[in-house]
Order: sequence, then C-alpha cells, then structure tokens
Amino acid sequence: MQTKTRAALVAGLSATTLLAACGGGGGGSNGSGDSQTQASGQAGGSISVRGCNPQNPLVPANTTETCGGNVLDVVTAKLVAYNPDTAAPENDIAESIETKDNQNFTVKIKPGYKFHDGTEIKANNFVDAWNYAAYAPNAQSAAYFMEPIEGYTDLQPAEGADASAKPKADKLTGLKVVDDHTFTIKTTEKVSNLPLRLGYTAFAPLPESFFKDPKAYGEKPVGAGPYTVEKWDKNQQIVLKKFADYTGARPGKADEIVYRIYQDSEAAYKDVMANKLDATDEIPESAMIGKQYQSDLPERTAEKDEGLIQTATFAPVKVDPTMADPKVRQAVSMAIDRDTIIQQIFDGSRKPATGWVSPVVDGYKADQCGEFCTYDPAKAKQTFDQAKVKPSRITLSYNGDASHKAWTEATCNSIKQALGVDCVATPVVDFKTFRTQVTSREMKGMFRTGWQMDYPSIENFLTPVFATGGSSNDGDYSNPKFDAKLKEAAAATDANQANTLYQEAEAMLTEQMPAVPLWYGHRIVGWSENVTDVKIDPFGRIDLTQISKKA
Repeated sequence: MQTKTRAALVAGLSATTLLAACGGGGGGSNGSGDSQTQASGQAGGSISVRGCNPQNPLVPANTTETCGGNVLDVVTAKLVAYNPDTAAPENDIAESIETKDNQNFTVKIKPGYKFHDGTEIKANNFVDAWNYAAYAPNAQSAAYFMEPIEGYTDLQPAEGADASAKPKADKLTGLKVVDDHTFTIKTTEKVSNLPLRLGYTAFAPLPESFFKDPKAYGEKPVGAGPYTVEKWDKNQQIVLKKFADYTGARPGKADEIVYRIYQDSEAAYKDVMANKLDATDEIPESAMIGKQYQSDLPERTAEKDEGLIQTATFAPVKVDPTMADPKVRQAVSMAIDRDTIIQQIFDGSRKPATGWVSPVVDGYKADQCGEFCTYDPAKAKQTFDQAKVKPSRITLSYNGDASHKAWTEATCNSIKQALGVDCVATPVVDFKTFRTQVTSREMKGMFRTGWQMDYPSIENFLTPVFATGGSSNDGDYSNPKFDAKLKEAAAATDANQANTLYQEAEAMLTEQMPAVPLWYGHRIVGWSENVTDVKIDPFGRIDLTQISKKA
C-alpha cells in the first residue's frame, strides 16, 4: 500500500397515473469501469454484510439515517418502489396513484399484500401511519415529509406556544379512507412530484400492532418487505429472515441476511478479504491508494456513481456563533483543495462538488456554488479576514466507525494552511453517538454530513436538508425566500419549469453557505469468494434482494 502518499497529504497539504419512467443505468463494474460478469448464484443460505449502529429504534418515520435506513429498505414495502437499475418509480403496493390537478390524489392499493404478521395491508394502515408521523408529540424525525398534506400545521404546536404544547388536531384533514383498498390525499398546495416521494421509507404503512406497542415495533419492526427482522443484538448484529408470504416484485434470493455491526470499516474490509464477511459497502481509505482494493479482491469489486453528496455542515448559529458569518463559511469552502484530496485520499474515485445536488438526478445543474467551491487560498484568506467575527480554532467532527479520518484530516490541513487558523479533525466513537450529538444541537464547529437521496429528485437534495424545519436541516438554515422558491417549484406543472425553480433555490445557498459541498458519491463495494450477483443500486446500496451464494 502506498501509505506514504496519503500521509504526505494528511500531514503537509500545502401528475397522472404513476408510470415507470425510462432511463439508463449502470450495473456493477470493476475498477476500470468495464461491465463485470459474475458467476451465477443459487437461492438460499445466509449472507453477511457490513452494518452500523442505527441512531434510533427502527420505526420508518423516525429513521432518517442510512444505518437504520438500509435495514428498513428490505424490511418495509411502500406504495412505490424505485427500479434498482434506473431509480425510476414503479408501483409496488399501489395499484394506481391518480391526480388531475397535482393537489388531489386517489390511491388504490393491491388487495392481498400482507404484513409480516399475516394481516392484510389496507388503506387505513397508510393513513394511520402518516397521521402518527405528522403528529408533533410523537417526535418523529421524518415528520417533515408529511408537511405538504393538508392539515399538517394543526398537528404542530401553535406558533409561539411551548414545544410540548398539545396541537390543535391529531389527524391530517388531507387524508381520507374511501374503502379498504382506496384512500385520498389532498395537499395544501400543488405538489407535482408527490407520487415520486411515496417510495421513501417514512411513507411505509404500519400494522395495527405498531399502535399497541410502538417500542416493541422499534426493536423488531413488522413491515411488508421481502425480509423480516429475526433479532437485533445491539452493537453486534441485525438478523433478517426471508418472508415466505411476500407478494411484491422483488423477493430476495438468500434465506437470511445478517448485518454485522462494525466500529471500523477497515476491520470489515479485512473480514471480506478473509472470507469471514460476505460483502462490504465501504472500502477503507488505505485500500483506495493505487486501487489496492482491486488486488485485494480480484474480480470481486463493483463501482457506480450514486445519488449522494458529501458535505461539511456548519453548526447552527445559536450553537456556535463564531462560525456564523457567511464570509467565514465561504472562506472555508474556498480553502479546501478538493481535487488534491480526491486524488490522494480517494485515488481519483470521487468528483469535486460544484453545488448541493447530485449529478445523477434530473434537474442537476453544474457550478451552482460558483467561486466558493473553487480552491483559491489567497481569496479564501482575504474573505476570512473580512469577517467581523472569526473562530480562533475550527473543528471538523466525524463518526469514527467509518473511513473518514484521512479526508477530514486532509481537509483540515488545507483549511489551516490557507486561512492560518488551527483546524482539527475530531472523531466521535460511532455513527449513533455522532448523530445524536448533531440532532441534539451539541456539536460545534463543522461536522461531516452526507445526503443519500431518498427518491430521485433535485427537490430531495434541497427540501429536507435546507428548508426551514427540514427533517435533516442539521445547521438550522432558514431563508424565507428559499422556502418560497421551493413551494413555487413544487407547484409547477411542467417538470422543466420545476427544475429551473429548484435550481434558482439552490443558487441562494451561496449567500449564507449553510454547508460546504465537498464531492459527489461514487460507491465501491467488495465481496468475498463465497457470494455472487452483487449489484449496486442508484442509491449506492448493495441490492440485498439479488446477492446470492455461489453455486
């Protein structure tokens, strides 16, 4: 391994009925990008994959991070599923989703679709689940996704009231059950891409057993996906079993999937090399240098551009006022030598971000960040010196159970050299602890953030992350003009017009720079000699319904 190269950088870096859309997609590929052929596999057996600690109990509307989200992705089923090659939306539980005005929607669900407990999924299972998610006292982190539905405001504390105050209502007026297999949705304003959103985990239906014991559900969720949760041994593993009565379009091949929870991606990688772990979705930095992973795992890696962006978010102004001045934030961004970091830490496998939206989604526009995402140490220092309030020390925090040490240290050294202020990469023990500190507004300075799309839309990279009160607005960014532009875009009936308006909203982010765009995601996965049919979906996840044991 060429560790010297990396060390040198780290230490001395100078609507209608919902129809499936057409689109191109890439399957697994080897390091050179050529299509890779894998031996055919066989059904059955147990597959082990790298996992990490979920932040919260596994409740769909309270799971907005990937450690828990990856599990729920194969445990739950939703109205819509995303094609594993193209990410195009395809009806799953839904028989149809129809609208004539993008504000009133009629949803018909397929009869006979069952939860893991054997009960049939009916219209009320969606309506009750979404009401539960939206009701503020339930404190669901994905509640914001229900905001477009009429009546959402009444399920929140009144303006000016204490956060613990009981809301005016506990049911969304925009949801109505018509019969067992039909319900309607009315939104406050027109939402042109609502059907596209309905494949996100927060919109999964909940069985009646959930409402009897939400805590028990969180430990062992009852979904309707191809796999059920057999057991969850905290900090060790999450074991999934194939659901025999699954009637959806994508049943799994393996009888059992075991998420083994690792505190270190290097350890998971070594276990794959030793055939002790079947697959990992993360290649450690040490194996990236010189594409060492191709030698370590010959013919057993795949890679693909994914709907993900890596960013560094600034702590909310109330948490750390020393980082509040936009000039400080813009200076930090210009001080980061993205190209050199990508070449020497990731061996060129990432692409520098020039905005806040992934290139894989419709509506992406390059260079939205403009000069502030261009490395210019002289201009960065000049801008930093113009700030009225400046930090005497900057921290860049990250979760220590994944491969973030090298690039955060390199980023800090780049900032330090350009701005002349100390910058320290600061690890937090694991993802769960890290996210808890972020969401409880305890973390100061800057912290690692990344956004993996929930659904393939430019809107998904903007609304949840930067809209006022957004479910993943970790920096508490708030801009009334930005919010208004998002609403205008959502109401647009023409897709091109909507994309243009979303692009206008994205461009506004340069003014306050709530987060620094770093690079776009490019997923590389590796697997053992024991499995085959390993594919990466557009979200950057290993497709666990396809992976299988070698014949």
